[in-house]
Amino acid sequence: MAKLKVTQVRSAIGRNVMQKKTIRALGLKRLRHTVEHEDRPEIRGMINKVRHLLEVEEVG
Repeated sequence: MAKLKVTQVRSAIGRNVMQKKTIRALGLKRLRHTVEHEDRPEIRGMINKVRHLLEVEEVG
């Protein structure tokens, strides 16, 4: 299965609480922090909610 490489490129400061929680749920802790996730509908949905704060690449 493909993986997604997710990097936080914009700050969550000043965003609503649900967006901050979504960033945390994705495992992102600070700017330029990168995590890898399986390409699943649940992860895609979370990424879609905060897509303006993230950079996403498909790996493999």
